[in-house]
Amino acid sequence: MSYENKLLQMKSLLKKAPIVKEEKKQLRKKPVKPEYTDRWIRAGLESLENDYGLVFRKKTLYPLDHVHGNIQLNGFHRALDQWHDAGEVHPFHLTDDEEIVFFDTETTGLKGTGTLIFLIGFLRVREEAVELVQYVLADPANEAAFLFETDLWKKPMTLVSYNGKSFDWPQIETRWTLNRNELPKLKEHRHVDLLVGTRRMWKDEMERFKLTKVEEEKLGFHRKGDIPGHLAPVIYMDAVKSGNPELLMKVLKHNEWDILSLLTLFIQSTSLLLSEPENESAVTYTNIGKWYADLKVNSKGKDLFLYVTESFSNDTSYAFYYLGYQLKREKRYKEAAVSFQHSLEGLVGRKKIDAYIELSKIYEHQFKDFLEASRAAESANELAENHYFPRVESREKLLAELNKRLVRLEMKKVFPGEAQCSTGNGENSFQE
Repeated sequence: MSYENKLLQMKSLLKKAPIVKEEKKQLRKKPVKPEYTDRWIRAGLESLENDYGLVFRKKTLYPLDHVHGNIQLNGFHRALDQWHDAGEVHPFHLTDDEEIVFFDTETTGLKGTGTLIFLIGFLRVREEAVELVQYVLADPANEAAFLFETDLWKKPMTLVSYNGKSFDWPQIETRWTLNRNELPKLKEHRHVDLLVGTRRMWKDEMERFKLTKVEEEKLGFHRKGDIPGHLAPVIYMDAVKSGNPELLMKVLKHNEWDILSLLTLFIQSTSLLLSEPENESAVTYTNIGKWYADLKVNSKGKDLFLYVTESFSNDTSYAFYYLGYQLKREKRYKEAAVSFQHSLEGLVGRKKIDAYIELSKIYEHQFKDFLEASRAAESANELAENHYFPRVESREKLLAELNKRLVRLEMKKVFPGEAQCSTGNGENSFQE
């Protein structure tokens, strides 16, 4: 068969081959507009339509000199400048290169696939103003439209929340997954959770870390006429059922205050982390120093521990304790021993046991003072025998190590220079 005939034969086969058409993603039929749409618009919301249905939106602009509590909103730009100048490696480090969005949600429950998100607020600090955009779920049938309008599918952002990493974002992921056949893929975003930092900075300083308590005690903001958060789901469902948005608008105000407080909390947190110590307590600055030490920013941690021990007369024991580890790491053993000794006055529990152990190590290995090393080890042993350990194995292990240390030290007192130094002298890490 000639070459021309072969080509003709292949051409005829191609004509007979079925044409496979790419299936287009089918969108389900748009939900019917709720009959209360005009009523909600008159209350102050605007309606938006997209390929998936209807969503309500409210936009609010604040001037940069707006004050929320004791804090001006334009402090955000100063906070970014502080992080830029500091160059610190820290979870709260934000830059101008990121799209930074403060966000909070309101839901119809705490968990489960039956829980809906009915309100999402996003706050962005612009050059000229602060912009808050709130999206409201028109009704459950319009959930895909509501989620799509958030733009969380468009590009990566840096999301700043309060407990959002554990609650709000997993809820968004769940609802997105349930609508995955219609919606574009959800982007991955960086997440900064201010609750984590709040607990770290004000541990043992505040009893509760509910955002409203933080507002009152640390941000100078007191709510008046606020809707309790636990009533929000009932109010939303009633608004959908009755069409009356009056109380729903108060839920939006509750969400608005939440997000403004996120912005001011970030500004206040940055000031505490990067500015010179000023108005907070010894406990707070010790906590911040401990945070830096855990992040291996040892110089910053040490500076704060020194500030506490030199500037306060009370609540300094934990600063002396952590400072002792820093000084020991620098091989400044005499100063470390003094620091651990000072810490004993106010320490309790396992940290007091550890302080005695560190003193015993320094006296034994650095000062060769086996009598003082034994006294410190005996004090540690006595405390350990009466201390509650969550695991029996931990108690038994520590007591065995202390007993071994005491036996060795007794041998060193009787036969100086001949006893074996068999136990390790590694440093304890900073642990909660």
